[in-house]
Amino acid sequence: MADDMADDEPKALGRCSVFTYGVGHMLNDITSACWYTYLLLYLTDIGLSPRNAATVTITGQFADALTTIIAGELIDRFGHFKIWHGMGCLLVALSFTSLFGGCLPCKIIGSDSPVVQTVGYCISAVIFCSGWSCTQISHMSMVNGVTLNPTSRVACVSCRNAFTMIASLILYAIAFFVFNKKSSSSQVDIKNQYQLMAYISIFIGAVFVITFQLGTKEPSLKQESDGKRVTVSWTYWLKKALYYQVLSIYVLTRVVTNVSQTFLAVYVINDLRMSPSSKALIPAIIYLSSFIVSVLLQELKWSGERLKALFSAGGLLWLFCGAAVIFLPINMNAFMYVLSVLIGIANALMMVTAIGMESELVDKDLDGSAFVYGSLGFVDKVLCGVFLYFLESYESADPVACDPAYPCFSVTRFSLGFIPGISALIGVVVAFFIRFHISHPKALTEPLLA
Repeated sequence: MADDMADDEPKALGRCSVFTYGVGHMLNDITSACWYTYLLLYLTDIGLSPRNAATVTITGQFADALTTIIAGELIDRFGHFKIWHGMGCLLVALSFTSLFGGCLPCKIIGSDSPVVQTVGYCISAVIFCSGWSCTQISHMSMVNGVTLNPTSRVACVSCRNAFTMIASLILYAIAFFVFNKKSSSSQVDIKNQYQLMAYISIFIGAVFVITFQLGTKEPSLKQESDGKRVTVSWTYWLKKALYYQVLSIYVLTRVVTNVSQTFLAVYVINDLRMSPSSKALIPAIIYLSSFIVSVLLQELKWSGERLKALFSAGGLLWLFCGAAVIFLPINMNAFMYVLSVLIGIANALMMVTAIGMESELVDKDLDGSAFVYGSLGFVDKVLCGVFLYFLESYESADPVACDPAYPCFSVTRFSLGFIPGISALIGVVVAFFIRFHISHPKALTEPLLA
């Protein structure tokens, strides 16, 4: 590390090092895709009321938000990124089997009452989300220590984003296989389906965790010549108008992606009356199109104005998709496959550019980046948790009676169409007023996936 700092041009990472870092978040990504896409559907299918299911999700979201702040502060102080990463992955794996494999506290107590089930799943959700945050923060924050080469840093982040899409596609492929198997609709069979999906997901994620742990070196926190760490005060960021603008952009983008992902499976089954396999196929199409767009975006030269332009394009595209979701009748449900492609494109445009705006905000103030990423993540998780709680509380577990030729109102349609659409529109308005520093960025000299 010291030799790299002494060079005018730090040595770039090899493709193998970029790969081993990029796969380090796969367990988080594959379990997160399952959490947002199937948790609400799973909990209501096994008999929990929508309000109790919403209680489970908001409990997990608040635990996630709190752990994000705590883990970030502790990692900044003590380091040991890979230990935090490994501990987080272990908690994720253990709790995920309980979350989607049946209520473990219920088995211990010997009661399946709604209260015991809700408390039991809340405990699993807290452990899962706490471990998830430890893995996320340790993995995100270590990239600056892994390499001092700017191009390699972009390659590492791009690789991670690409494997996020791949993880989601793997999850939906597993779900397609599991849900396509002939099975009765009893709660036992439903639990067995989700338990199988959980075990396969954890096994695949664990393989990539081991790859990351063996292939990535532990970075050192002491990067200054005198051995001291100089951090930027929180007040430095809180006095910048750009901080609040980027905060708004990032949080609104997460609302778009998280809320839409949460209600998508319920929408295609209950509102559009599509086949059970569609709750895996539709999300898979969304992530496949997002993956393709994300790879293409790596080839562009980035500037503040281009970030704003492509974010606005994604936001307006989501506004169109949201309107289509609201007014799509049952007898035209096949159009959802086309709509899923557009949603995937919009998601990629918004997410890639929103994260790019975070980098523009941090700029060269790397010693204060932990607060930026941590605070934005905290607000995102709290706000999304509140949104999901209130929306899921009024969700119906059964399909609403509806004329196939006409769209009918449901909380699911409102949640999947209106909330993401209006959030995207507000984000476009905020982006219009953002003014970034003038820069002349260089494109990657060697694209990651060339």
